[in-house]
Amino acid sequence: MRKAEMTRIGGRPRQIETADIVRAGRELGLVQLSLSGVAARLGVSSTALYRHVDGRWGLESLVGESILSDLVLVDDTTQNTTQHLLSMGLQLRSFILEHPGLTAYVQTLFPRGESGRRLLASEVTALGRRGYSADAAIALVSAVASISIGYAAAEDTQRQRAEERAARERDAINAIRTDPRLGEAHHALPDVGADEYVRLWLGAAVRAFVEMAPPGRSAAQIRAALEAAGKGQ
Repeated sequence: MRKAEMTRIGGRPRQIETADIVRAGRELGLVQLSLSGVAARLGVSSTALYRHVDGRWGLESLVGESILSDLVLVDDTTQNTTQHLLSMGLQLRSFILEHPGLTAYVQTLFPRGESGRRLLASEVTALGRRGYSADAAIALVSAVASISIGYAAAEDTQRQRAEERAARERDAINAIRTDPRLGEAHHALPDVGADEYVRLWLGAAVRAFVEMAPPGRSAAQIRAALEAAGKGQ
């Protein structure tokens, strides 16, 4: 059946739809995504894709937004603002790590399309229920999302270089352990896994954000508070 679908009938090129491109792109994954790769998978020329997407950027947006459409951020209405934002950040990180290549997509521009805007709008609504104006909610959510995406990006890079990283990490740790300035302190450090590490430090960042951006402040007021804090006022 597959071979029959990819053949040309009567000398006419195979007709494809945007849905075909999305399906093929998701099968390839964002890491391996390319115009030539999708075209080969569909049995058409790369030129045929330009009827549906605006080059590499358009292809990446189409597939990336399709993947993001699967993400539904759960809002537990019993949680306070700090708990909610931490949960949101952890959900976002987990979803990104489950989809290789998505890190680069959301780091380039977020939100880039409708799926990203939907996620942002859902968080504006969630924070609105907790007393935030839309502009303040966007500022606060964007700050938490940026850190969550940053953690995911670092973990994604480490995962892609797992074998090389493992050998170098062993050498680095051994050097610290035998360093007379750092060895004793290193032995006293608790053994913390990646998930717990992110949860603890992201939680600390979220608490600091909420302290500077409590309910009732506008985005302009939040900026003024941040500037004052930066000057030690």
